[in-house]
Amino acid sequence: MDAAVRKAWHAALAETDADLKCARVAALRVDVAAACDDDPRAVPGRPPKPVLISPRDVPRRGLGTREGRAALLHAVAHIEFNAVNLALDAGWRFAGLPAAYYADWLGVAQDEARHFLLVRARLRALGSDYGELPAHNGLWEAAEKTAHDPLLRMALVPRVLEARGLDVTPGMMDRLRDVGDRDTVAVLEVILREEVRHVEIGTRWFRHLCAERRLDPDATWTRLLAEHGVRLHPPFNLAARRAAGFSDAELPAAAGA
Repeated sequence: MDAAVRKAWHAALAETDADLKCARVAALRVDVAAACDDDPRAVPGRPPKPVLISPRDVPRRGLGTREGRAALLHAVAHIEFNAVNLALDAGWRFAGLPAAYYADWLGVAQDEARHFLLVRARLRALGSDYGELPAHNGLWEAAEKTAHDPLLRMALVPRVLEARGLDVTPGMMDRLRDVGDRDTVAVLEVILREEVRHVEIGTRWFRHLCAERRLDPDATWTRLLAEHGVRLHPPFNLAARRAAGFSDAELPAAAGA
């Protein structure tokens, strides 16, 4: 891989300014053929705010007020910002995969950066901004736990954490419609539609890696859920999960949810 491409990929991952990170991601080239060989323990760049706290300490608010809707959007913005880093890390960290793997994850990173900017614009329209509320670091903690194995990363990040977004977003949209916030619904519609493809990319490369290792993908996914203490909880968007490539055996009821 061209050294300049490698440097640009890593610079986007390490960028701490949210707007500059999105700009760097948008400018990246797709001819990434191997992971960057910088320090694999490097933590991705993030702005000094939001302050990171325990997930159980993140305040919950109803959607009937502007402040409540801003809190929801702030949580979504934080997910999308982390998703940019997760997609970049998926390509930066793991060497030796086909060129299409790196192109796929760069495409995901660029989508996630666009999603972040959409949500941030809506957040600003509600009189707030990214960083004004606390958030948690659960998504990146999952990246750290799966940093040693791309098969585990594909199984537990896109196919568990990102798939959860497919499950819960329709309910969020219904609640926002009930309070008349159709502008936010329109943003979430874009994200939901495109996240199906992101989860499908995780499914495709999970199965590719299973095939390389001569593992049964359905049995392997169920085993990994059990080994890592992952239980899936309703609601489940079964139509979206099927569209994202989940087999019938992998759907929550079959997986022991």
